[in-house]
Amino acid sequence: MLNHDLTTEFNALLPGRSTEAGATRRTALKTALGVGYAASVMPIMAQTAIKTPTDGLTTGEVSIDVKGFQMPAYRAMPAGKKNLPVVLVLSEIFGVHEHIADVANRFARAGYLAIAPELFVRQGDAQSYGELAKLIAEVISKVPDAQVAGDLDAAVAWAGANGGDLARVGVTGFCWGGRQTWLYAAHSRHIKAGVAWYGRLVGDHTALTPKNPIDIAGQLQGPVLGLYGGADTGISLESVAQMKAALAGGNAAAKASQFVVYPEAPHAFHADYRPSYRKDAAEDGWQRCLAWFKAHGVA
Repeated sequence: MLNHDLTTEFNALLPGRSTEAGATRRTALKTALGVGYAASVMPIMAQTAIKTPTDGLTTGEVSIDVKGFQMPAYRAMPAGKKNLPVVLVLSEIFGVHEHIADVANRFARAGYLAIAPELFVRQGDAQSYGELAKLIAEVISKVPDAQVAGDLDAAVAWAGANGGDLARVGVTGFCWGGRQTWLYAAHSRHIKAGVAWYGRLVGDHTALTPKNPIDIAGQLQGPVLGLYGGADTGISLESVAQMKAALAGGNAAAKASQFVVYPEAPHAFHADYRPSYRKDAAEDGWQRCLAWFKAHGVA
């Protein structure tokens, strides 16, 4: 049985279309992380998808050891540089496809070592699914929060051994990754700041998802900036208000956290390859993201 909160949130992902993608694996063929798009996010709005130049960057797939398991991740960083600030880039439910890799490239151009780990790989290939409901039921709903936290711990350790400065670590994520951004900002002592893009804040408690962001709001290691859409049909403004109240009663990092709500923006307004993209909100959010990291020691 699907988690009700998952289906509510993800029904807002692709407005105006069926969960049947109508696309074959051939149209979304992926040969490596950061190449192509998941079949279940069709149609792709190629005319708006941003392509960040990679000249002067070191980019591509790396393997991160997690207690003997080799987790693939996409890495982007300024070529030949060391002691770089680190940012973890946490994907939507569709995995580390071309858009997520491009976001990592954007951070690299801003001077960061950006790492986008493939956090669903033990449960399945998120990019191979053409039907959203099956992707959620067969892969996403089976990913334990504890597994994600351990994988991100390993990614941070890898960064520290490969050019990153562990005194300057941030985390950002989108949708599913936005929820994990809040959780990881409470979990890791390395996190100086986080930026959560339209991540779910409340929901059911299960064995795999024992806590939600609202449950750990007062325990953040670094302040989080929440970027949300006022027209998001999957994440209510009521839940944003509840999270604000929880943060106000928390520790110093919780109290320093903030929200920006774009009144007309839907869910996934930053996803420039999809119909949900809203250029003004996405660009404003990106500038706020960079400024937030700089203001809180991740730059």
